[in-house]
Amino acid sequence: MILLPGGEFVMGTDAADGFPADGEGPPRHVRVDGFYLSAHAVSNAQFQAFVAATGYVTEAERFGWSYVFHLFVSESVRQSVSNVPQSTPWWYVVNGARWDKPEGPDSGIGERMDHPVVHVTWQDAAAYCSWAGGRLPTEAEWEYAARGGLARKTYPWGDLLKEGGEHRCNIWQGKFPVKNSESDGYAGTAPVDAYAPNGYGLYNMAGNVWEWCADWFTPAYHAVTAASNPRFDQPTDKRSMRGGSYLCHRSYCNRYRVAARSSNTPDSSGGNCGFRIARSR
Repeated sequence: MILLPGGEFVMGTDAADGFPADGEGPPRHVRVDGFYLSAHAVSNAQFQAFVAATGYVTEAERFGWSYVFHLFVSESVRQSVSNVPQSTPWWYVVNGARWDKPEGPDSGIGERMDHPVVHVTWQDAAAYCSWAGGRLPTEAEWEYAARGGLARKTYPWGDLLKEGGEHRCNIWQGKFPVKNSESDGYAGTAPVDAYAPNGYGLYNMAGNVWEWCADWFTPAYHAVTAASNPRFDQPTDKRSMRGGSYLCHRSYCNRYRVAARSSNTPDSSGGNCGFRIARSR
């Protein structure tokens, strides 16, 4: 856990490449108290220790399925897929996909213990955090942390996506959703400590996996939350997510920017969403 001192920062954006409908702005001065945040997302090894200690069963296990990106399923699994969302046909409903079998029953995490755990719902993430003596970060805490001490920058490291020509995050490279050149080194998840950390020593605050936050989601976030330790606690049908994932691409989901926001229903799981832990001082 890294201690972040807290303080005032400019949260949100009105940049032209943003998504106003997501409620990314208007930018405003926000203050957060000091808090602790894990340096990286919870890994498969860490989640495995939680399951071993508690016997916890994730919601994907109870439901019997989860969403897997179409390029990652084996031919035998592909033949068994009968349900594909019409609006996002690159997601397959895969029976048996779960945190320790991320691409379906014939997959495993043996070679990915240092990768972020995926196929975890908001409830699963909250349960882990409680067991570990922490909680999920608020959106304000998450963005404050992601900025790494920089003001009004697009990414955790600055305004250029490939600063110095160097890949700084794990996102889609190529033509989404059919061809990924993997020029950043990864097709799917990367290790939780891949790439250089930001100014606060935090890894992968952009790309790799979406990260659940404590807040309920509303596009009116910046209009209705306080300027000091903002948090939206009024129940809606979705919880907030931050950071983007390895599937984000400028042409489709340019949400690996620090001010970008997204959401999902709290019982949703998929192969590109994880979380990290916060603690109050």
